[in-house]
Amino acid sequence: MQKQLLKLLPMLRRFAYSLTGSMADADDLVQSTIEKILTKGLPEDVELAKWAFRVCRNIWIDDYRARKVRSQAAENPELQEEQSVDGAEQLDQKNTLAQVNTAMQTLPDDQRSILALVAVQGFSYKEVAESLDIPLGTVMSRLSRARTSLLTMMKGQQGGLIA
Repeated sequence: MQKQLLKLLPMLRRFAYSLTGSMADADDLVQSTIEKILTKGLPEDVELAKWAFRVCRNIWIDDYRARKVRSQAAENPELQEEQSVDGAEQLDQKNTLAQVNTAMQTLPDDQRSILALVAVQGFSYKEVAESLDIPLGTVMSRLSRARTSLLTMMKGQQGGLIA
């Protein structure tokens, strides 16, 4: 199982990043996920990858809810690390990525997790439905709403210039 977990780490890390929007938080989330899988074990007749993504998502939801209850503090921009950018193209890419991350963070949790599994991880709709234990139609519906909302938000952020 440990070799399978090692192969799964990059995908799990990308998924965690898509949920948290922060590499540090994503790494913490992956660590918690792996720790929980290793200590609690894997249920019989369950595929490790699907179980790992489900555990990761559930830990993130629990942590998100706990933080929301404990803290209402706003982010402090003066604590954010400044990075230099070389060239207009890199700046545009960075801005677009930041806008996508911001827009994704405003999506409801159920839509964001499905969008991340399909768009970032490349899972099929069926795999997502099985991983999250929801009907295939629900996956398709939530994904459609997530994509529509994301496109609308991105158009609004860029003044309607997205084609």
